[in-house]
Amino acid sequence: MSSVESKLSNAGTTIFTVMSALAAKHRAINLSQGFPDFDPPQALIERVAHHLGTGSNQYPPMPGVPELREAIAAKLRALYDVHVDPESEITVTSGATTALFCAVQALVRGGDEVIVFDPAYDSYEPAVTLAGGRTVHVPLKAPAFSIDFDRLQASLCDRTRLVILNSPHNPTGALIDAADLDRLAAMLRPFGCFVLSDEVYEHIVFDGEPHATVLAHPELAERSLAVFSFGKTYHATGWKVGYCVAPRGLSQEFRRVHQYVTFATVAPIQHALADYLSGHPEHHLGLPEFYADKRDHFLRLLDRSRFRVTPSRGTYFQLADYSEISDLPDVEFSRRLTMEHGVAVIPISVFYESAPADRFVRFCFAKQAATLEQAALRLAGL
Repeated sequence: MSSVESKLSNAGTTIFTVMSALAAKHRAINLSQGFPDFDPPQALIERVAHHLGTGSNQYPPMPGVPELREAIAAKLRALYDVHVDPESEITVTSGATTALFCAVQALVRGGDEVIVFDPAYDSYEPAVTLAGGRTVHVPLKAPAFSIDFDRLQASLCDRTRLVILNSPHNPTGALIDAADLDRLAAMLRPFGCFVLSDEVYEHIVFDGEPHATVLAHPELAERSLAVFSFGKTYHATGWKVGYCVAPRGLSQEFRRVHQYVTFATVAPIQHALADYLSGHPEHHLGLPEFYADKRDHFLRLLDRSRFRVTPSRGTYFQLADYSEISDLPDVEFSRRLTMEHGVAVIPISVFYESAPADRFVRFCFAKQAATLEQAALRLAGL
């Protein structure tokens, strides 16, 4: 058989797959890949079972079940005073990663440039490459991992087609605020580019800080697609259900791609999510406190270790500086931590084009207290 010239020759197996496989092989506690070790709400599971047994098992409409899109629109009104048309501006997708991919394929053409902020979630650049575009990396400013607007300004040009935002930010837990969106809007005015905003952790924001969505910014909303995840919100990452919100024209382009990627998303789960989202807003409203308790518990446990941390502002991830423990590069440190000490983490350098000298790893604290406590005992011994 003849060999195939890869379209993604620089892309290996994603770090999440690598570290989870290593954790399984060595029976390590998996604080690497971002998934909870507890189940979705029981009432939501019951709604899935209900719809599985009542004839909701055939193709749903391509943009998503109408009841779910209406529930999403109602949530956006209630939380952000954002008014969108559920018929033409909301599209349900088979996971947020699918939505991100479809958005890039819909907008990016050969020779276009797409700006991402490093450390950047690892699905962005491959999607740009497959669309024929070029990824331009703009590092965030440590230690707060804020946007470096001077470097962003220097990177913008007539070839810039798309700027990808991520807040709350994976892997750092940093947030973009309303002032950042104002500054971004002013900076983009001379350019005809679009914004793709990855907001999958919208409900996991701590210490009373609000989530700043591009959909609530009058100027940016006109040129933005925003992507969200039910998996993150309802502790159901394996269901792979997300959605994209964008103005009518951008949604039309998005749907042109989406219909040929997955066409539609699993029907009974869509119906169940519509029921639960409408009937139990207390769940998403309570997520900041729910995950803040886990973050704070994990940070107290890490006090017994030599890791140094600044509390995460959002997501269910916590960065930790291991420079007092080891001089190893973060990939090798993460491998040894998994194989020799039984705790799997994610190295941060893999999310950079040019990794800084800082020594950080990412922990996922979306775990039961007993899991975090067992991991902390092992970490304290380093």
